[in-house]
Amino acid sequence: MSRFRTPFVAWLLAASLGFLAHERAVAQFGGGLGNQAVGGIAIDAQGIVGNLDPKALESLAAERQKAIADIASGEPSDLRKVSLARVIAAVEESIAGKAPLPADVLFLGGLERITHVFVDPEHRDIVLAGPADRISVDAQGNVVGAKSRRPLLQLEDLLVALRAIDGARQGGILCSIDPTPEGVARVTAFLAKQRTIGPDANRVFRGMEEALGPQTVTVGGVPGDSRMARVLVAADYRMKRIGMGLEDSGVAGLPSYLSMVPAGGRAPALPRFWLEAEYDPIARDPDELAWTIDGRRMKCLTESDVAGRDGVQRGAAGKDQVAAKWCEAMTKEYDALAAEQPVFAELVNCVDLAVVAALIQGRQLAKRADLDIGLLLDAQRLPLPAYEVPKSVATVASGLKKGRTWVLSASGGVMVQPWQFAAATRDDRALAGARDSAIAGRPETGWRW
Repeated sequence: MSRFRTPFVAWLLAASLGFLAHERAVAQFGGGLGNQAVGGIAIDAQGIVGNLDPKALESLAAERQKAIADIASGEPSDLRKVSLARVIAAVEESIAGKAPLPADVLFLGGLERITHVFVDPEHRDIVLAGPADRISVDAQGNVVGAKSRRPLLQLEDLLVALRAIDGARQGGILCSIDPTPEGVARVTAFLAKQRTIGPDANRVFRGMEEALGPQTVTVGGVPGDSRMARVLVAADYRMKRIGMGLEDSGVAGLPSYLSMVPAGGRAPALPRFWLEAEYDPIARDPDELAWTIDGRRMKCLTESDVAGRDGVQRGAAGKDQVAAKWCEAMTKEYDALAAEQPVFAELVNCVDLAVVAALIQGRQLAKRADLDIGLLLDAQRLPLPAYEVPKSVATVASGLKKGRTWVLSASGGVMVQPWQFAAATRDDRALAGARDSAIAGRPETGWRW
């Protein structure tokens, strides 16, 4: 987990420039508000991912509730507008005063998502707008809307997206948890010797865990030590455990993959599931000063791998009809799952912010607005908190016996291509009026309205 666990405090632990830079980042971003504990997972100093202790979650929730107790984030709004220029001004003031940013700024005034981006050349500004709520903390320590209970957008994730988006042009933003080729070879040899599971399935499962060893966590498109990386890993980790039946989804329409295999059915030992996003084409006005981002949905996809002595051959097995049905259920119930397990809503937030970053950078909206966003991109002047990098996950073998068939594991991943969505646009002349109305309501002071 991150070195600093106390919100709004940076502990003086060392005199080296590297440590001091990290301290400044943690202080600047409110001590990270405990952001190392995303999705109920913990990452230790060796990069090993696991579940966070329930008592630690209770402590985290209490700390966050105390930290945001005096926030005046306003009432819920169908379309709250946030001035990026004035957010930058607030960051500059915070740097000059060496004080942490107010939590209201850290959570972008309670925005739940960004549905509109308005370019305002007259005020040298970009306005981010969308539904918003009062800032609150749930029992698990998630920062959510007081009414909607949905996780709120975070300035920290927006900065990560803006800084990383150019590097994500080719490979996208992704996360995967996979066994090593050596581990696959060992577990294949182990199972070949077993011939049958036998009366003591747990003994075989423990043998599989030892043979397969830790699975490797891969994060691409964003820094591995960022909060956004933690969201990707946490969502992948949770999906994997739900698919394997190690955790209940909490949604009636989404059982585990293992439980869906029929008696006497056959299923590959390594079905893979991963999440991808889809968006409707982004609407724009003729002058490209108003944009609407809508129609976002998360989809679950699957393919089945073949495990052999030489490692895993991706997608080499035949189509698994049960895996396809589980994916259909995951896609259909995603919103319900996100309401039950907020990390899946956090994943959607990160996807939205990546698309907004690709839109701002790809369409040169800051240049069109004559807005200098250099401070937001400057890691020296505005360092971000750095968390332990996720590297591995301990293997947990699980299975259900259906007739003569044992189904033993499932793996997952996340894949996002934000540039693809930012490039798909359509014209909508009505947006100009929406922009004019939003900007007309701009107050003389304050950074949101």
